[in-house]
Amino acid sequence: MAACATDTARELLCRDSRAAANLKLVSIFVIFATSVAGISSPVLLARLFHGKPVYDKAILIIKCFAAGVILSTSLVHVLPDAFTALADCQVASRHPWKDFPFSGLVTLIGVLTALLVDLTAASHVDGQGQGHGHGNYAPVGTGEELREAKKKSAEGGVELGGDCGNEITKAEELVKMKQRLVSQVLEIGIIFHSVIIGVTMGMSQNQCTIRPLVAALAFHQIFEGMGLGGCIAQAGFSFGTTAYMCFLFSVTTPMGIVLGMIIFSLTGYDDSSPNALILEGLLGSLSSGILIYMGLVDLIALDFFQSKLMNSESWLKKASFIALVLGSTSMSILALWA
Repeated sequence: MAACATDTARELLCRDSRAAANLKLVSIFVIFATSVAGISSPVLLARLFHGKPVYDKAILIIKCFAAGVILSTSLVHVLPDAFTALADCQVASRHPWKDFPFSGLVTLIGVLTALLVDLTAASHVDGQGQGHGHGNYAPVGTGEELREAKKKSAEGGVELGGDCGNEITKAEELVKMKQRLVSQVLEIGIIFHSVIIGVTMGMSQNQCTIRPLVAALAFHQIFEGMGLGGCIAQAGFSFGTTAYMCFLFSVTTPMGIVLGMIIFSLTGYDDSSPNALILEGLLGSLSSGILIYMGLVDLIALDFFQSKLMNSESWLKKASFIALVLGSTSMSILALWA
């Protein structure tokens, strides 16, 4: 209880509604601009280099950087915040929160939910493959490998027959379906996390907390946007879908801040109240579980163990691992401020 009293006294010194409101208005525009820059840069670069030999290798390295960002976001940012929220003395002293580690449980639920979505989508893809004579299809290579197969067939004087051509086309479609699913589920997890950040910041009246958050979240959105943008670029969505996904990511955190400000102005709802902390902890845990699964299973495991392109060249595997470490490190360092 003494710790709670000390924390309350410290927060009272930093509470200034007018200064907090000004900081939040600035943060809306700053975070929107950095989100657009982060998510659009890999998409634009992918369109610029599409069809060139370096394209698939560059996208693979960007995806590994993305995996590091996503994994660090979930383990260094989201999950510790969720544990902290539910471990707050106002919550941890209540029943049933003091009796069971709900943060871990809800994180597990998030992992299993992401797995269920993956299994359902995989069954759908399998069903389509079997409908085209692709029962129990094996993982196929990247677009570059499929183009290489066509080139070798042509150089060997062997024309691709109708069935063989259809096989390659259908294999490409299956790869794209999987990549699009990963991008969409990943965006859902990130948007979930972004809404929590935005609403929490919008309801806060603590200028000491908001001031460093503005700068930290700007870099946070750049790195997270680059990660998601790399996955979107590889998935090969249409221009309209790509633009929509980029716009949705860019506006989610600013909209969350506005929503938080509206909630506070209408209800005076305190972001440090027990109910707010419980909601933040549960939603953060669920989001963390989804991001952990996506980072480990659909990004890292898929690229490092099933990508024929990565396994074909040792330097590429080393470069991809370095990109993974850089992504993790960049996002982890931001935990010093946010």
